Amino acid sequence: MAKTVLVTGANRGIGLELCRLLQARGESVIGVCRSSSKELDALGVRVEAGIDVQREESVGDLQKRMRGTKLDLLINNAGLLRVDAFGGIGTSDLLAQFETNALGPVLVTQALGDALQSGSKVALITSRMGSIADNTSGSMYGYRMSKAALNAAGVSLAHDLKSRGVAVVMLHPGYVRTEMTARNGNTDPGEAAAMLLARIDELTLETSGRFLHANGEPLPW
Repeated sequence: MAKTVLVTGANRGIGLELCRLLQARGESVIGVCRSSSKELDALGVRVEAGIDVQREESVGDLQKRMRGTKLDLLINNAGLLRVDAFGGIGTSDLLAQFETNALGPVLVTQALGDALQSGSKVALITSRMGSIADNTSGSMYGYRMSKAALNAAGVSLAHDLKSRGVAVVMLHPGYVRTEMTARNGNTDPGEAAAMLLARIDELTLETSGRFLHANGEPLPW
């Protein structure tokens, strides 16, 4: 029986490739984004455009649109990266990254709580740049801080949703060649998406709350 999967940030990059792979294996896919793309439209999946996870009222709109839908998997993939360094840190860039990377996934998961059922899974696409122990180069304050906050939230979600039978995982996709990274990286989006789905498939309630590289390597907090 086909599973129903919702992916945020679905119009490009890793989100688009997740939708492509999920559809190819027969899942019922819902792609959520601020604005669609010709690539996402071409997949023929259900697209819920006009949703900005930065805005609480927009997340409320998604909740209304999803009323009555049950989800087997929620992938919080939407993200924002603004390059910064000491001496050039600004409040607006910090807040924008916190709102998208940390607050957005929490609000989306909460809004879709009624759609999650025993056996459902929640994946948070985070970054090893949110690891405090792994920070060996500094800078990137907003991105690092927001992803560390997302990891903290993910552990809380794992505890809070366990009684419902819902498992949660935090996944680092690798250094992926996307628009977000200006096409720099060592992994293509399709390859990253395939590894992410392999980790999600392996997820159980017993392994809920872990922080993993897409290749399966446990990452330090």
